[in-house]
Amino acid sequence: MKEGLHPENYRPVVFKDMSNGDMFLSSSTAKTYDTVEFEGEPYPVIKLEISNTSHPFYTGKSKLVDTAGRVDKFMSRYARTRK
Repeated sequence: MKEGLHPENYRPVVFKDMSNGDMFLSSSTAKTYDTVEFEGEPYPVIKLEISNTSHPFYTGKSKLVDTAGRVDKFMSRYARTRK
């Protein structure tokens, strides 16, 4: 790899999905003060709300939202005030 290409604080970091506890190792320059043991070694950890292991698009477990019913309810409720 070319010398001087990456910033000095570019290091291995563990990303942890807080919704299911899944962790993976990557490199990052993000600041963090927390650490976690991953595969027997301590690494800085960045906590994620959602990742590819918990996102409905990737897992195939999508939730069906009744948007049409909500829009109709909204329109009927506020149509009275517009008249």
